[in-house]
Amino acid sequence: MFSDMGALTIGLLIVAMIISVVLHELMHGVMAFWLGDTTAQDHGRLSLNPLRSVDPLTTIALPLLLIITTGTPFFIAKPVPFDPSRVKWGDYGAALVGLAGPASNAVLALLGTGLWHLTSGGSLLHSFAFMFVLVNVGLMVINMIPFPPLDGSRVLYAFAPEPLRRVMESIEQFGLVAILVFMFLIFRLIAGPIVHLQMTILNALL
Repeated sequence: MFSDMGALTIGLLIVAMIISVVLHELMHGVMAFWLGDTTAQDHGRLSLNPLRSVDPLTTIALPLLLIITTGTPFFIAKPVPFDPSRVKWGDYGAALVGLAGPASNAVLALLGTGLWHLTSGGSLLHSFAFMFVLVNVGLMVINMIPFPPLDGSRVLYAFAPEPLRRVMESIEQFGLVAILVFMFLIFRLIAGPIVHLQMTILNALL
């Protein structure tokens, strides 16, 4: 699908990625703030400034490479800092912080779907809407995988037994290294079902 991407298509994709990632990370911070943790605010991360959330390598270059080569978007933004011990409702509040990002992408995918249906095929807005939906469906699905430090792990952690929590905490300490291991090793084992789920959602929306 993406092997013959032109410069305009790549440009639209980058714009869609930046908007989606910035709002994804912003909503993590907003939810944490609503639940009583001001860490994101204290670090200046309650902002729409893309420079605060976008890393040129992991947020733009690497996802573009993966989309072109595999058709699967995988995005890594600068994570919004938050202190789980400061949010209301403990682990369940932290799970809500984790869910806020993928939930924002679900809303954005629906908005992009509306734009896609309202615009004519072949137009610039129509093409952008497709990219926007693609990116947000990818962000939503990938981030709900319960592997630390992806958002789904925060949800699983709230309900996991203590032995599993300790394993997840150990993995999360590796940060970006854990994500890279997941992307290039573990993800290969589950790529089929993940891509199928993404395509099913895309087909349902578009």
